[in-house]
Amino acid sequence: MEKYESLLKRLQKSDFRAKFKLKDADKKYVQEKGLEKIKSHAYDFISSRLASDNPTNDGKQTPMRGHPVFIAQHSTATCCRGCLFKWHKIERGRPLTKEEVDFVVGLIMAWIENQMES
Repeated sequence: MEKYESLLKRLQKSDFRAKFKLKDADKKYVQEKGLEKIKSHAYDFISSRLASDNPTNDGKQTPMRGHPVFIAQHSTATCCRGCLFKWHKIERGRPLTKEEVDFVVGLIMAWIENQMES
């Protein structure tokens, strides 16, 4: 989690990214499911919505609410390929590598864990 801290701090300097927070219902959901299940959901969402070379509805594929991972994706700029490029320099037009998927999920989970502590 430490390896993501400086990046999370930089993201929080963006007014748009900083406005995303887990609500009590989201935190309850995380507590009920457990962090490992949420991590599994994150892998599923990233693999199905973001990892391809040309994701369907890119830029609009991640809802703004409905699951803690979606909220985390917006806060961490992992919501679409445009944000992945702008913030994390992960190029568009090619599938994400396993290492990039792991990085995205790790960043999402670090953000969720920070939110669970606040």
